[in-house]
Amino acid sequence: MTHEAAGVPPTRNDDDRPDDARPAEPQTAPETPDASDGEAGAASAAFSDSSDSGPQGGGERPEARLAKAVQVAEQALIEFEIAVETFRVEVENFSRLHHQKLGPMYARLDELDAQIAEARAARTGDPEDLRKAKEARDIVMPMPGVDELFHDWMDSDGLSPEASAMLTEQPVRPPKRVRPSEEARRLYRELARKAHPDLAQDEPERERRDEFITRVNAAYGRGDVELLKELAAEWAAGPAKPLPPLSESEELYARLEWLSRRKELLTVLAKELEESAIGSMLRMAPDDPDQLLEDIGDQLLGEVSRREAELSELVQ
Repeated sequence: MTHEAAGVPPTRNDDDRPDDARPAEPQTAPETPDASDGEAGAASAAFSDSSDSGPQGGGERPEARLAKAVQVAEQALIEFEIAVETFRVEVENFSRLHHQKLGPMYARLDELDAQIAEARAARTGDPEDLRKAKEARDIVMPMPGVDELFHDWMDSDGLSPEASAMLTEQPVRPPKRVRPSEEARRLYRELARKAHPDLAQDEPERERRDEFITRVNAAYGRGDVELLKELAAEWAAGPAKPLPPLSESEELYARLEWLSRRKELLTVLAKELEESAIGSMLRMAPDDPDQLLEDIGDQLLGEVSRREAELSELVQ
């Protein structure tokens, strides 16, 4: 699998694969199966290809041709997902190794910059030099009270709902007060009595009640009376009625639509990976990213030596 197939740069691991195992490669790395035309995504393209290649005599059922289109689209999506995931792992690993190997050098450069700025300010006494020295030192010094910043953000189950909401740019609804209002408490007790998981008669019903009570607990924790009322109405309405069964054609078309949407989401992910700082660095040396780390390390060592020489001259 090459990264060109997913709109991501190739890596040297691709050379290990036999030629006949590789998918067709576009000419430019950033391009994925075009999702901007009238047949957005690989699924629609696969459906079009399958339709064109079908028997012309009309002997095959339309559903059979549609099923073949779904099968082709599914295989194309699998290959695309593999390529995107391969590149995601490489970006993650490169980022981790970049931090492990080069992080201390960057820290040393920041420290030298601060020392140089402080030495220059001590020599000149100029207010502007003093300001620059303070800014350089602030970059090096850890932020005070960092541990306190994580108070109530994490527990044994991971991030709190509020922290997750903030990190995903969702609106945060903090609790209004320590103890929810009397109405919130009343609504909560009623819902807990009606929807308690122990009242379930079978496992699917227990799972439904567990999921519902989790939402009830979250709403009560925030003292959200309106949401508790909505949940009460939802429970009173009962479980959603199953939709009428789809015809064979409807199921196949729905599958094609899902495959197309999935492919579009993967295209966005691939683009974000490519345009990230680490992804851009990987694209500089797609055949040997490990050597790229070594080259960057050599450059940083040179910068460290130059700054140390500059500092030595200032403090003499």
